[in-house]
Amino acid sequence: MAIEIPRTSYSGKIREIKLGKGDKAITVGGEDSYPFYLFEGTMPHKPRIAMEVCDSPPQEWPEAAIEPFADVVNDPVAWAKKCVQTYGAEMIALQLVGTDPNGMDRGPDETADIVKKVADAIDVPLIVWGTANHEKDSQVLTKVCEVCQDKRLIIGPLEEKDYKKIAAAAIAYKHTVVASSPIDINLAKQLNILLGNLGVADDMLLVDPTVSGIGYGMEYCYSVMERMRMAGLTQQDEKLQVPIICNLGKEVWKSKEVHLPDNENNMGNARNRGILLEAMSAMAMLLAGGDIIIMRHPEAIKLIKEMITDLTAK
Repeated sequence: MAIEIPRTSYSGKIREIKLGKGDKAITVGGEDSYPFYLFEGTMPHKPRIAMEVCDSPPQEWPEAAIEPFADVVNDPVAWAKKCVQTYGAEMIALQLVGTDPNGMDRGPDETADIVKKVADAIDVPLIVWGTANHEKDSQVLTKVCEVCQDKRLIIGPLEEKDYKKIAAAAIAYKHTVVASSPIDINLAKQLNILLGNLGVADDMLLVDPTVSGIGYGMEYCYSVMERMRMAGLTQQDEKLQVPIICNLGKEVWKSKEVHLPDNENNMGNARNRGILLEAMSAMAMLLAGGDIIIMRHPEAIKLIKEMITDLTAK
């Protein structure tokens, strides 16, 4: 007797969005079923990994994270090129840590010049990520949008307190924006509506639900992302049919566990520990619905790419 396997009926679909320009532009989204549920629907575009680069030498990265980039950490252009040429990066995520008012407090003009040089040096999509200081991000990211007007950047994070000015610049210069809200499905939807009302096109919007690594609230992050996917796919909620980006690398590598020395508390080799924590956290985010994961260590990225290949093989 044949057994009929029950299947979920999906009435919605995640929006497809093209990122970057030229031959190396990529498309994310397009799923019409839950993540990797290829027995129920289709996943036309595999999730993508963006490699993290900083605009200034990292001050708090553990040795294991610095090691692969030790020769380029003083030059964000060389760093980005190494990620692409040596590690095959599909996207670059430039973290503007140097603009933090509590740190170097680099100004908009200087920062925009750095971003422009990085964008000119690579041919893959470039994500530009501020510090989430509303006043400083408004100044810096609007200038970046203007100076890099022909680069089709992905600009973030846009939050409720600073989205108007940054989004207006992104609209004017044709950049994609990242709507960021604090781990809440209703706040995420509300910000998407506000950006739409301002004039941000549906195909120029990604959503950042704010994520964390294993052991630091991942269960709650996972459930929020899961509910967003459920609303978009089964409840026809158009404002939540948006590809998800997860700025994960910095959350994992700032945790206490990756900074502990070898064999501290019987936790084994510190380098392997950090790599595995990042890979495990990234896989959880992909299973929750992440379309783009910002990651740091090349070996963790290699593990995740292998997992993606295995899960999408037919």
